[in-house]
Amino acid sequence: MLPYLRGHPADPGRVHSDGRATRVAVEQAREAVAVLLGARPREVVFTATGTEAVNSAVWGAVTREVGAGRPHIVTTAVEHSSVLAACRRADADLSVVGVDGLGRFDAGAVLAEVRSETVLVSVQLANHEVGTVQPAVPLISAAIGPNGPLVHVDACAAAGHLPVDFAALGADLCSVTAHTLGGPKGAAALLIRRGLRIPPLLVGGDQERARRAGMEDVPAIVGFGAAAAELADGTRLADEAATAQAQTDRLLAAASAVPDVAPLGDPDGRLPSLVCLAVGGVEAEPVLLGLDQRGVAVHSGSSCSSEALEPSPVLAAMGADAERSLRVSVGWSTGDADLDAFATAFPEVVAKLRALRGS
Repeated sequence: MLPYLRGHPADPGRVHSDGRATRVAVEQAREAVAVLLGARPREVVFTATGTEAVNSAVWGAVTREVGAGRPHIVTTAVEHSSVLAACRRADADLSVVGVDGLGRFDAGAVLAEVRSETVLVSVQLANHEVGTVQPAVPLISAAIGPNGPLVHVDACAAAGHLPVDFAALGADLCSVTAHTLGGPKGAAALLIRRGLRIPPLLVGGDQERARRAGMEDVPAIVGFGAAAAELADGTRLADEAATAQAQTDRLLAAASAVPDVAPLGDPDGRLPSLVCLAVGGVEAEPVLLGLDQRGVAVHSGSSCSSEALEPSPVLAAMGADAERSLRVSVGWSTGDADLDAFATAFPEVVAKLRALRGS
């Protein structure tokens, strides 16, 4: 990224030599992202965030349809807040499908909500909060087929941790973000199936082949492409996933040794890098702060709920205690010392808080 922060500031939309140099960098990044995600380069539309990609998908699906009836959207109760908020704000009717106690939605339940006015079915590939992978997604795409409503898959939590193949998913739209796979914050993409045209969310310029107006963030896009290229052959992705699985298994064993602590989500079909813990007897925030004082960073709720005071809608949909959960994740920089620190600090913090609560 550094050359494009220091010496290549040109607009990639210009035809002079400096502009062409940055255009080459953007297109090389686009090709790398496409290879990683099983897409064609022209199907990759760069955005600033996964949230923007999601909003672009929902907005485009609803506004492209001009029919006699009011448009209708189908989604699920465990979607990321950006999906649910975008669907609720759209000028459309909305059906929200429930999930089981592991956070899984059923393909039949989703398809049962589809009707003639449905313009979009939006489902996640893996849950951002409890890590549950959704096996129903390809079944939904296959059942809807090319003549049904558009299918949007939110793969922001999955990309970089699981193989994502846009062509194999059979979806029309797919949201991904760079930071979950080791790229910089501020870069993401919406994959749009070849031949599909949807109105752009952002207007005012012809960037991204008139699909997303605004100056491209060249350094961030270059970083996104570099991270994608590192994972392209699948070996590193598989190795990192195996390491992360072993690490989270170890975290889970240490946490489960504490009384009244249990995992949430699907224990067998989950993201390798993430575990969600239900902690009985204390709320999540004091546990988070106690661990932070000991140098251990965890989170309560999803990655986008830091400023929200409401209980987790994902856990509420699962029937779990939405105010008493910790989201614990690992990354490529996590080492044995980090795992040891959690294993030591977690039982101490929980025991201290429970003692205070009982006093």
